[in-house]
Amino acid sequence: MRTHHCNQLRSSDIGSTATLIGWVNSARDHGGVIFIDLRDREGLTQCVFRPEENAEAAKLSHQLREEDVVLVTGHVEKRLDGTLNDKIDTGEIEIIATNLTIVNKAEVLPFQLDKELSNEDLRMKYRYLDLRRPRMTNNLRTRHRVTKSSRDFLDEQGFCEIETPILSKSTPEGARDFLVPSRMHGGHFYALPQAPQQYKQLLMVGGIERYFQIAKCFRDEDLRADRQPEFTQIDIEASFVDQDEVIGMVEGLLGRVFKESINAEIPTSFDRMTWKEAMNRYGSDKPDRRFGLEFVDLTEELKDCEFRVFSGTVANGGIIKAINAKGFADISTGQIDKLTKLAQDAGAKGLAYIQARGEERSTWRSPFVKRMTDDEVEALRTKLNIEPGDLILFAADQWESACDVLGRVRLACADMQKLTEGSKELNFLWVTEFPLLAFDDEEGRYVAVHHPFTRPHPEDEAKLLAGDLSTDIRALAYDVVLNGHELGGGSIRIHEAPLQSAMFKALGITEEHAAAEFGHILDAFKFGAPPHGGVALGLDRLVMLICGEDSIREVIAFPKNNKGNDLMSQSPAEVDPKQLRDLRIQSTAKKKQDGPQ
Repeated sequence: MRTHHCNQLRSSDIGSTATLIGWVNSARDHGGVIFIDLRDREGLTQCVFRPEENAEAAKLSHQLREEDVVLVTGHVEKRLDGTLNDKIDTGEIEIIATNLTIVNKAEVLPFQLDKELSNEDLRMKYRYLDLRRPRMTNNLRTRHRVTKSSRDFLDEQGFCEIETPILSKSTPEGARDFLVPSRMHGGHFYALPQAPQQYKQLLMVGGIERYFQIAKCFRDEDLRADRQPEFTQIDIEASFVDQDEVIGMVEGLLGRVFKESINAEIPTSFDRMTWKEAMNRYGSDKPDRRFGLEFVDLTEELKDCEFRVFSGTVANGGIIKAINAKGFADISTGQIDKLTKLAQDAGAKGLAYIQARGEERSTWRSPFVKRMTDDEVEALRTKLNIEPGDLILFAADQWESACDVLGRVRLACADMQKLTEGSKELNFLWVTEFPLLAFDDEEGRYVAVHHPFTRPHPEDEAKLLAGDLSTDIRALAYDVVLNGHELGGGSIRIHEAPLQSAMFKALGITEEHAAAEFGHILDAFKFGAPPHGGVALGLDRLVMLICGEDSIREVIAFPKNNKGNDLMSQSPAEVDPKQLRDLRIQSTAKKKQDGPQ
């Protein structure tokens, strides 16, 4: 239908005839001469309708409004001096129209496409309109390039793309499953996969050696900006590899992806940090290192402080950590209250702070500094490099709780100070040696920090086999982090039935339960299962960061909103009672009058 797209014509095309089709981006009447900017996904071209060229087309052009679909044929001419537009690639030329066909008229839009809209639900309801905006089109094209470059790289590395089942079995040790009732087997249910974890391990047992999949995954959990009930992973598994080989492969993959999607060069090797060090220094297993605010340990210096929150914590085996927010002593009372509430929501009783407004301690504003000795004040000044204008924030608790609380405060403080605003830095990091197990107080048992197929660190393997359970047992697990976001994670897997059985036992899974839920993979491990490991990268989150967005909804064509609803198709929705009867299911939910909430 067209000879060129709307970002193709240049000064070299002047004198030729072209046919374009697209949406009317804008229309302007200049004394009876109509100018329109015609848009397709590639860009804009200005088209001019003059009566002397074609009176009928010029008359018809007066009817045009935004988002009408039109077909325009005309001569490519150089724009008049003073009217060139250097903001678009076609800004040196224009189409002098000789023919116009209105292909489809558009009704008045529910919102303007050239303005950012704060009402996200309105955008989601009319997502097909929202996608016409160049920002959204570019995001989806970037997603395509990321996916394609991933496939190309993995193919070159000898990986085979293999699909695994969407209808599978519900198993414990993970997020809540989406269940699918079986009509043919009444009372039985499939589960949508949270990840292809067991299938990809079974592919390794099957001798595939190198597998990958752009895999759809499903988790019925509470939502947030970077979480959806259905999401996509670049899922990878390989046999006969160790941790370093998996890490090296992922670094190569990300290098290719960033180069081919946004022409960005990234390091060929990323820094590494153990989970323990990351928590000790930043209070997070996905630390954002684009700014400082590193933790300083003050346990020894303040263990005898008259301020009982500090000394009492140390006496009970806890620690004291602090950060120095340089130049932030003028923080408002409202901001202090916000940080305090954040700390309390994370489990702290409050938030201790010092506003160092001057050089002398008498100018320091703090609810407790008067209870500190001169030596303690000098220790703080030295270890934290306190200068006039600094804000010191403290956490005192058991090690993991103190690190977690101060880590959250650190991020909030950096946000208040706008420490990363406008930053183009790409700060990659590997976090390794996560705990294998964590004790769940509510359930009264140990749970897997990653999943029950994660291999313990070789130095700690004997502890697991002996049943010496402790969160000090490290895992051969690794996460790749970018600017404080987890891009993905993986581990070297357990491939021997005895070690897998020991892991299940540690998790309180009986032999009978393990046989019922995981019998297929335990049996597979008995037939010469190879050593193997892998990783899964969150495609949505990766593209979000590459595009500079704050939410994965901006890089998914048709996402759910923050309540899990698709406002465009009005799902989830009620179904015909006959469908429920066929499935032998009776709904006990009360009917809602206003649709999905």
